[in-house]
Amino acid sequence: MISRKQLLEHAKAQGATDIHICAEAPILFRLGGRLVPVTKEKLTAQQSCEIAYDLLTEEQRKLFEERLDYDLMLAEEHGRYRINIGYFDGAVGATIRVLPTSARTIDELFLPKVVRDLSHRRKGLVLITGATSQGKTTTMTAMIDEINATSEKHVITIEDPIEYTHVNKVGVVRQREVGRDTQSFQSGLRAALRQDPDVIAIGEMRDYETIKIALTAAETGVLVLSTLHVISIDKVLERLLSYAPGPDEGQLRFLLAESLQGAIHQELVPTADGKQRVAIEVLVVTSGARNIIRRKGGYFLRSVIETGKKHGMVTMEESVNSLLEQKIITEGVARSILANYK
Repeated sequence: MISRKQLLEHAKAQGATDIHICAEAPILFRLGGRLVPVTKEKLTAQQSCEIAYDLLTEEQRKLFEERLDYDLMLAEEHGRYRINIGYFDGAVGATIRVLPTSARTIDELFLPKVVRDLSHRRKGLVLITGATSQGKTTTMTAMIDEINATSEKHVITIEDPIEYTHVNKVGVVRQREVGRDTQSFQSGLRAALRQDPDVIAIGEMRDYETIKIALTAAETGVLVLSTLHVISIDKVLERLLSYAPGPDEGQLRFLLAESLQGAIHQELVPTADGKQRVAIEVLVVTSGARNIIRRKGGYFLRSVIETGKKHGMVTMEESVNSLLEQKIITEGVARSILANYK
């Protein structure tokens, strides 16, 4: 049976982003957005369990058997990995995210200039949005690195788990992991407000309490960065308001209108050479956008983006067409992405 070290080193050497360990399937690597089998034989339930358990300490195995699901970070000499272990139809399996060893920069990710501009806002909320596994954390990490490399600022991150580690440069970055360094996003966020922050980065907007505290911080002079699972920018408002109890919707609209600086929505798209690049659209919140947030539905934000080029805004169509013109992606990929933005 393949050892943990062999499995992880092979995945890194192949450039895999994820490893799937599943009974009745071969070991699968996600390469260029596709799942690719890397073993000829399918794993038995026992083999799948043995590989998954090899990732855990004895104490972690006991916790997994109590909870039936277990998340952990694994840091080894040859890399860092985010791991989820669970039961699937009675058999134990694992999904392993292979993390880059260091933060990539805004330029290395080929992000538009407006992303750098939003990183240097003095206060307010900037959201990085997208579906699961679309590189949101990677983009937020690049923005933190930009601040850290250029500004004498104090950045506090609250993450679950910490995926990228930062080294202090011009600024100072202090990272807190939920469950290890703080009890929850809410408690970590409340504490951060008493720790003289210039920037607070929240791994994910997960509940109303976190959203409310984050908006309050943004309104009182801190730059807040966070990610949000949503399929397009025009759904951001609807998603955030869905967390609010009915009587609080008006207050949340007001806080959003006052605090939101911009939203960066992205999709990881397969490139012609078998890799991945980010296609991106960006909303910069103008006075017109603030009026929409206060009074109307989020779908009106689409017209703000389409007419906002002078403010640095980028539509998904422009981003995808640029990748197509550079022959980075194929016409088929471009059509499949843009079909969701009509």
